[in-house]
Amino acid sequence: MSRKPFAAILLAAALALAACGGSGAADPASSSGAGKPRIKFVINGGLGDKSFFDSAYSGLQRVKNELGYDLQVVELGSDRTKWEPGFQDAAADDDYDIFVAGTFDVTDYVGKLAPEYPDKKFWVFDAPVDYSGANGACSNKCANVYSVTFKQNEGGYLAGYLAEKLVAAKALPGAESLTKVGVIGGVKIPVIEDFVVGYTAGFTAAGGKGADVLVQYVGGDKPFGDPAKGKEISTSMYGQGAAIVWPVAGLSGLGTFEAAVASKRYTFGIDSDQRQTLTDQAQQDTVITSILKNVGTALYKAAQAQGAGSLKYGAVASIGLADDGVGYVEDDHFKQVVPEAIRTQLQQAAGEVKSGSVQVPSAF
Repeated sequence: MSRKPFAAILLAAALALAACGGSGAADPASSSGAGKPRIKFVINGGLGDKSFFDSAYSGLQRVKNELGYDLQVVELGSDRTKWEPGFQDAAADDDYDIFVAGTFDVTDYVGKLAPEYPDKKFWVFDAPVDYSGANGACSNKCANVYSVTFKQNEGGYLAGYLAEKLVAAKALPGAESLTKVGVIGGVKIPVIEDFVVGYTAGFTAAGGKGADVLVQYVGGDKPFGDPAKGKEISTSMYGQGAAIVWPVAGLSGLGTFEAAVASKRYTFGIDSDQRQTLTDQAQQDTVITSILKNVGTALYKAAQAQGAGSLKYGAVASIGLADDGVGYVEDDHFKQVVPEAIRTQLQQAAGEVKSGSVQVPSAF
């Protein structure tokens, strides 16, 4: 029997399927031509801060390795004049399905880009776009943008609470006579102020005086990228009698760990487990705990929800202690440095925040 009729049928069927392909196309954020959603992570700065952006990258690596997404990273560096054109170029390339970026600095960029690329999805962490469109962006109400923010004031509250309990109990060797603590912000903006407000509230709730909380900002052209300035400010705070300094300043905060070693004092880490990410043993030993902003976890959960079709675009999600959005590290070193009675008090304080019986003040 001749095979020509059968071959012709196959060819016709193939052509028919190709012609119908457009009507059943998948959401580009759910799959790509290779069957993998493609994420482009655009950083207004760079990796290596050992805290904020590194936390985001760690979560996206999990998304790649465990959920099968493709991942590419674009680092735009610390020159702010290159950020907006860098975002425009990254968005114009048709090599992604989901565009990921973070910090308050980029929300206007994303708000302008999202309407230009309605078939793409945008995830913004740590600050929301203006969905109302009042600032001239989000002309489509940013219906293709998912924003996630964090209740960093709750993490700050626990840091301040722990700091006061440690100094009041004279529990830190070499700093028994000290009553002050410090916090360094990158720049005075609401998201950073939220840490500071929470820190001061926690310190006073634990029995301390607000005047014993030293606060200063890095500022300048590189508020989150100036370790030398961070070291200078930290050294000054230790000189004023601070037992603990907490840097909330990205790469600038790396100078705090250097200052802590030189001053023989203590620190808290920020965003990631900095006792693990720091490479110098002496600096690691200054870190009592790290106050976590679980950016990576939030992005991983977003990818899971995306895969399930349940991620809510056009709205803001705000996560805190009760949602594992923020927290603190409880490792063996923490247990060695922090007396059991204080660990119990800290757990109780965290429980009160989670339950809502304690409302932490906010800068927002």
